[in-house]
Amino acid sequence: MKLLNLLKYIINSASYGVILAVVLLLLIPELREGNRSWWNIFAPSKQNEQPLSYARAVQQASSAVVNIYSEKIQSTFNYNKGQRTTELGSGVIMSTNGYLLTNYHVVQDADLIGVVLQNGDRYPAELIGYDVYTDLAVLKVAATNLPTIPQDENLTTYVGDVVLAIGNPFNLGQTVTQGIISGTGRSGLSSTSYQEFIQMDAAINEGNSGGALVNSNGVLVGINSRKYINPQISIQGIFFAVPYKLAHKVMHKIIENGRVIRGWLGVSTNSRFSSDKGFLIGGIEPNSPAQKAGLQANDLIYQIDGIEIHSISQALDIVAETKPNTTLIFKVYRGKLPLEIPVVIEEKR
Repeated sequence: MKLLNLLKYIINSASYGVILAVVLLLLIPELREGNRSWWNIFAPSKQNEQPLSYARAVQQASSAVVNIYSEKIQSTFNYNKGQRTTELGSGVIMSTNGYLLTNYHVVQDADLIGVVLQNGDRYPAELIGYDVYTDLAVLKVAATNLPTIPQDENLTTYVGDVVLAIGNPFNLGQTVTQGIISGTGRSGLSSTSYQEFIQMDAAINEGNSGGALVNSNGVLVGINSRKYINPQISIQGIFFAVPYKLAHKVMHKIIENGRVIRGWLGVSTNSRFSSDKGFLIGGIEPNSPAQKAGLQANDLIYQIDGIEIHSISQALDIVAETKPNTTLIFKVYRGKLPLEIPVVIEEKR
């Protein structure tokens, strides 16, 4: 009898266990999916968790950010000796064989350019070429096996991305500032429409220009360029960088040709009359390809060489990438009249 009671007890206990297991599986999906994160509720709390840090990103990128010292020699009447002035900036090593990117204004009119790596190595630098429209310059140092900045040609930058600006402000030594992307495609900050900046709130000060803007993985996002200045008011947290894809494209054109060969149309626009269906020409530059072809103010350009146009920047980019002396077909509305106008693109000087 005792054995029978024991067997009944065991069977009942097992039944209750099976029922409990079924209930738990129904109530906790993670158990059915093999997810072990539920075990964390039984795990002891971690008292010494590591703080959030961007140290790895800085380690990945910092060795490829250099200090640039550009010297200008001004002649004087003091025994024919020139007076030297030194400008400070930063640069980014883009290739192991010594090509660097920086801002043009960092090395503009320099007689001598020196580059100092983070390990202390010093090199004289040669100015390969520059592009005033994007404020970029390419330098070359006679060295190999240099550390290069991590790059991703398919990188897409989004508003809200965390970014780090690395440079040498005020010659204090390499410094890192942190912020987020506040905007992309910012135009109207230079004399042309070819420049579209990344806006961020990572601080850029004198000496930071030409340095690296990287993401939280240490991958190059842009070349630090400038801060927003208004003499009338104090402004904080508005800084700009040249996007990586544009900087990379300009660099290769300078290396290949010594300069950027850019197609030219010669129109301006009123942004209030731009839409996703094209843009309205605001003005025509004298003796420009647009004037020679017969384009007129108030023409609505909606297609170029079979490509639907959605903005002035898109149109100018198509023109800029076109080899000079190439004919493009512009489709426009002049009032309600549709026209096809062939335009011979010339080189932008």
